[in-house]
Amino acid sequence: MSDCVTLYEQSHPGGPMCIIFFKFDPRPVSKNAYSMEKGDVVCYYGNRGEPEPVVLAPGTYGLSNALLETPWRKLCFGKRLFLEAVERSQAVPKEALVAQLLDVLNNDEAQLPDPAIEDQGREYVQPILSKYAAVCVRCPDYGTRTNTVILVDAAGQVTFTERSMLDRDPSRWETSTHEFRLQS
Repeated sequence: MSDCVTLYEQSHPGGPMCIIFFKFDPRPVSKNAYSMEKGDVVCYYGNRGEPEPVVLAPGTYGLSNALLETPWRKLCFGKRLFLEAVERSQAVPKEALVAQLLDVLNNDEAQLPDPAIEDQGREYVQPILSKYAAVCVRCPDYGTRTNTVILVDAAGQVTFTERSMLDRDPSRWETSTHEFRLQS
């Protein structure tokens, strides 16, 4: 469907957690893809000590509770699922693609062992490691509460879909979609 696809997932206010996958291509092959104009850039403002933002080359990137492209197993696994969904996107309607991308964000398969996650989280992560090492974290007091999928097509049409948990109940969700056109 689109070569400009972003997935975003965040936790409840009790703890920062997010996982983001995005793909952009200045020369998209998909007839429905957003075409970046010459001179358009995507930048990453990280905390690597660079005084200026890093201009990202066209490609697919992942970001979790670490620096861009930190090779956590859950990030690599989620990125693979994301790419598979994007590759199949030409054959499915937009609504089906959104559903597939939400499925990526709600994958709760633990990606263990992952020494990098264990090292970063140390004693905090140990009690919830089997939950924390998944794309979608499901713990009683910590975890995924919102998913966002943003699609941008070649005509600048944006489909913004957000799925939010209701009352901390993982069986109750509300989904809303907003569509609009980018202004040039």
